[in-house]
Amino acid sequence: MKKTLVLALALLATSFGSSGFAGEESKTWPASEKAQQFVKDTIVVGFFASPGGAGWTEDAHLHDYLQRSRDAGITGHSMTLAAASHTFENFISEHHRWRSTMAQTPDKFTFVRSIRDIETAHIRGTTAVIWNTQTSTILNGDLTKVATLKEMGIGSMILTYNDLFRAGSGSLAEFNGNATGVTSWGLAIIDEMVKYGIIVDLSHMGPKTTDGIMDYMESKYPDMPFVFTHSLPIGLYKDEPKATKRGCYRNITDEEALRAAKSGGYVSPTFTEWMMDGIWPDDITPGQAAEMIDYYVRLVGVDHVGIASDDMFTTEPTMDFVAKNAAMYADDGYMVNAFNLGASGCGEFSKILAAVTDELWKMGYSNEDLEKVYGRNKMRVYREVWEGFAPEDDPVDADERYQVVDELRKRFQSR
Repeated sequence: MKKTLVLALALLATSFGSSGFAGEESKTWPASEKAQQFVKDTIVVGFFASPGGAGWTEDAHLHDYLQRSRDAGITGHSMTLAAASHTFENFISEHHRWRSTMAQTPDKFTFVRSIRDIETAHIRGTTAVIWNTQTSTILNGDLTKVATLKEMGIGSMILTYNDLFRAGSGSLAEFNGNATGVTSWGLAIIDEMVKYGIIVDLSHMGPKTTDGIMDYMESKYPDMPFVFTHSLPIGLYKDEPKATKRGCYRNITDEEALRAAKSGGYVSPTFTEWMMDGIWPDDITPGQAAEMIDYYVRLVGVDHVGIASDDMFTTEPTMDFVAKNAAMYADDGYMVNAFNLGASGCGEFSKILAAVTDELWKMGYSNEDLEKVYGRNKMRVYREVWEGFAPEDDPVDADERYQVVDELRKRFQSR
């Protein structure tokens, strides 16, 4: 019973706890008209996790959120279906909740199976829907389900989410000394993911599990990239006066980020405030979000960095529960302490990304740099893993393709 409760609460803490009060309540930051237009002209691919029935509790919540996103020019998002200890049945239920709600306005969504679907969404102004899952428990112990997940559109998968699972140990488990590392079952799942073209996502896993997977990938699949879809660097705020000794247990080391880049993958910081160890302002600022991006660009290079909000729509009801039951979270009170110190916002892309663009321009970033970070780096990895095109083997020039897509978008929008 206690184990089940801990796993359920871990899901709450991660699926709902990426900010005290997330996107619905977050601030809209002023930005230049030039930056607003740049976001609209650029393919932008984000990442968020907000389970239907929790992060969004009414159909209107999802419609309103994604309409704001479209209005701001965000091309699409990787959206989470199931996490922690969810079963295949939970996954199917969540999938239906999202799809049935989106089916109410079918002309506003493009379901992604290839990068051409993302380009189509950019041209037509629809939302590109990329499914991810943050657990491997949805396989119900059956490796043949990996192929089914691929057919249902799962683009990336995390093996272990925070706690201890059959596939290996998550970040919170290892924080508490339960460092089993990746198991033979976990590696068998990796084999199936590579076979069917599902991206290996290392976010939220413990360092020992992460290292084991990277060792395995580098040895057996040296030409296959792996990624961190939403992970902050431990080193970003380690010298701040309020910084804890360890930092947030979900953040990753420079060495982990460098190995992902060396594989050809990318690392995306998340505009999630409670993990920003030692800062915790009232609301994450565009300058701080830009610092996250800049840290990774300086570390691994502009060709291997993406962006993620990890936004939660609204989390107030759940975080009220978390605050009243802090003893149930085995993280030495890290998360609740962050909220108590002022962590209250998560950077919703529609409200912050244009302002982040202004900040990055001030830092000296070019438009080409930002195009890569906002979407092109991810699309390169998508094409390589989903479609089997290594960059050097791709018959289409990426720059030329991007220019053509942007021209088609402008023509379509002017009709």
